[in-house]
Amino acid sequence: SDRSIRVDVELLDQLMNLVGELVLARNQVLQYSANESSSVLNSTSQRLNLITSELQEGVMKTRMQPIGNVWSKFPRVVRDLARACGKKVRIEMEGKETELDKTLIEAIKDPLTHIVRNAIDHGLENPQDRLASGKDDTGLLTLRAYHEGGQVNIEISDDGKGIDPSRILDKAMSRGLLTGEQASRMSDREILNLIFMPGFSTAEKVTNISGRGVGMDVVRSNIDKIGGTVDVSSSMGMGTLLRIKIPLTLAIIPALIIRAGEDRYALPQVSLLELVRLEGETATSGIEQVHGVPVYRLRGNLLPLVYLDRELQLPISHNQEDDEDDEPTLNIVILQADDQSFGLVVDEITDTEEIVVKPLSKQLKGLKTYAGATIMGDGSVALILDVTGLAAKSGVIGEARARLTGSSDGSGSESGSEYQTMLLFSVGNNRRVAIPLSMVARLEEFDRDLVETAGEMEVVQYRGRILPLINLSRLLGAGSSTSDGSGPIQVIVYSKDGSTVGLVVDQILDIIEDNVRVQKRRSRDGILGSAVIQDRVTDLLDVGAALDAACIDLYSETQTLDVRT
Repeated sequence: SDRSIRVDVELLDQLMNLVGELVLARNQVLQYSANESSSVLNSTSQRLNLITSELQEGVMKTRMQPIGNVWSKFPRVVRDLARACGKKVRIEMEGKETELDKTLIEAIKDPLTHIVRNAIDHGLENPQDRLASGKDDTGLLTLRAYHEGGQVNIEISDDGKGIDPSRILDKAMSRGLLTGEQASRMSDREILNLIFMPGFSTAEKVTNISGRGVGMDVVRSNIDKIGGTVDVSSSMGMGTLLRIKIPLTLAIIPALIIRAGEDRYALPQVSLLELVRLEGETATSGIEQVHGVPVYRLRGNLLPLVYLDRELQLPISHNQEDDEDDEPTLNIVILQADDQSFGLVVDEITDTEEIVVKPLSKQLKGLKTYAGATIMGDGSVALILDVTGLAAKSGVIGEARARLTGSSDGSGSESGSEYQTMLLFSVGNNRRVAIPLSMVARLEEFDRDLVETAGEMEVVQYRGRILPLINLSRLLGAGSSTSDGSGPIQVIVYSKDGSTVGLVVDQILDIIEDNVRVQKRRSRDGILGSAVIQDRVTDLLDVGAALDAACIDLYSETQTLDVRT
């Protein structure tokens, strides 16, 4: 007790602000001295850099507190809640000495408490149910904290019944949060993350513990506010694990300084994986297109690319216009957000330095792309990019959450409006037609020499069977078709009840996922209706009507005959 003193928190905050200003001044001196040839100035600036770094580290340590200060109240919370629920629960805590900033300790106190309450109420079973399933009648709740990659990882796990994805889907669909088609496209991870949707609850009745439809969405929003992430994984009958990742401090962070257009931006190094630079022909040929999305093949894995200037809608700088004749280069910053890697294409990567995070004003709080601002060495202001917000805005992550949000505002309930995946293709004189991707078995390309005639139909031999062909340009009266000329033909293979038919088109355009609002009309000539897709009027193909109009009698499976001569 003789070696410690009590210090007011406001004094520590003031010291932290002064150190932040000193770091900014240090950065300005270092930038100035780098352009000067004076050895005395360079040595003095390096000395200033060393002292400032040590002072910054010391002041940050005074604000650090062990996470055990928050965990100390959980044994009583668990005991009281287990008694109220009629359950037996044992709590174990690992890494209580793990330290993080005092402001973060205060920010995670309520989210952690709610997660612990949820684990006892929803996750752990009654003693009778546990014994019936071969488990110990006392449930185990484990809290674990550790440092990793400049972040604090907090794990809350239980050995309960786990989360049933089918039950979550049923609840979400009954509440109108998503449709059956959306549910069929969701992965298990996306389904589990539905528990973070506002107003979502699987409780059968409302109690003072749970079932109010609030809680987990507040947990995620509070963790997002401090630059953290939260993720859940579960195994039926084995238990549930909820992992939280948060930064060590919010005041001074190492960052990568990049440039897009005429502006500089800062990227927190916590989200940085690696840097890639493409030069020459690799800068153009190395970028591929998958469903209209640019991707880069990094060590055999397709990495989605996000162009920063396009996402931020920045004007083209004069330097970019002047460099068009030079050898093309591409700077890609590989980032990770919400366990999803993606590449951020920037104009220039300048340097790494420690920056002081300045919060944005309340008028700019709604901009999810930015996490704050900082003052650079030359006195200019640079915005700090929010990697998770940027990934969500560009569609790299959070697609399921974005779809749910879009469908819950009433737009999905319009007459004739449905979110679905469509295959776009052209026939005749640039006529655009679409077909639901679920009706497409395969996309094939055949040499024109392989086309034969059987009866009055054009056919090809396909996988040991006879595939009848329908030329959609002729059928729909779309004018002259390139499929009547030379070169290979593009064929959409349609299959139903063991029978297949090939739809000959001029060109496969794209695969899109959109909220398609169909203006229906009487089905004739194989057209079901029309819709505006990608700002173009597009016809929707009625395959059944097209087969009837073409008088196609599909080949069905037949027995193999033993023909002997």
